[in-house]
Amino acid sequence: MAHIIDNQMVMKCVAYQNGVSIGDVTIEDISDVLKLDDTFVWLGLLEANSELLAQIQEEFGLHELAIEDACSAHQRPKIEEYGESLFMVLHTVDRNNDLLTFGETHVFLGARFLVTVRHGKSLSLNKVRVRCESMPLKLAKGPGFALYSIMDFIVDNYVTVMDGLQERFEVLESAIFQYRPSRQTMEELYELKRELLLLEAAITPVIDICNELMRFHHGVIAKDVRFYFRDIADHIKRIDSAIDSVREMLLVAMQVHLTFETVRQNEVVKRLAGWGAILAIPTMVFSWYGMNFKYMPELEWTYSYPLVIVAVLFGSLFLYWRLKKSGWL
Repeated sequence: MAHIIDNQMVMKCVAYQNGVSIGDVTIEDISDVLKLDDTFVWLGLLEANSELLAQIQEEFGLHELAIEDACSAHQRPKIEEYGESLFMVLHTVDRNNDLLTFGETHVFLGARFLVTVRHGKSLSLNKVRVRCESMPLKLAKGPGFALYSIMDFIVDNYVTVMDGLQERFEVLESAIFQYRPSRQTMEELYELKRELLLLEAAITPVIDICNELMRFHHGVIAKDVRFYFRDIADHIKRIDSAIDSVREMLLVAMQVHLTFETVRQNEVVKRLAGWGAILAIPTMVFSWYGMNFKYMPELEWTYSYPLVIVAVLFGSLFLYWRLKKSGWL
């Protein structure tokens, strides 16, 4: 195994002959190993710098434009052909405490080599390498099978992330229908919608990449490996269908949330109006007797005060009973 002395860069380079590892390879020996029969080199990099990529370009004979793209992240998912090699960009998605983190995996593929350059919070491919090494007969098909294994690993993680988003939506949906609308719920609904859009942007181009790998590039992808990419495309289509379903339900949930909020506000308005009507009775009576007229017959009557109090209480209680019965209070 060859290592670059840099905290932000990790490299693993292994040669495989007839699907079996024949040992680690240094960068300087890559071009010599590629001349061996039935042999390909699998090189994995993390946050590789321009100096290292320049060495990789020389050893594998890669195109300078592809190397330029691999030097930086923030590339859109794509597949490009440069002579006898392919350059691909795949977005990886991971879920951590209900937050999605995105990374990029750049892939160089040739008839005798596979190079991956990971950027950002991308997923480690060590498990993929171990799994492929446990299947030497399939790995003997060449770097095309290793590419399929990497894409399958990334897509399987899409499924896990999508399952998590569906669970989050179900929790928010339950909160809405339990009549607990809140600002936080609406904010989480919008955040979920944003994450669905980001996930869709990451997975949709993979279908086109798989279709191109199935139909073209026969010199790089072995014939008996092409149908594997059809399975990946099917998985992506199912995820895309799930995204559409959740997004439609999400829009409905937002509308229901707004409807419930409107109903709640109407209930508050009704209650305020009801109490306003009740308070209107004593307000009217007391304002009436608050007028400064000298000759008011009721002022001289002995029972005026208790009668007014009883009348106000009776009218207020009667109105309260009627409003309560009609659901306004």
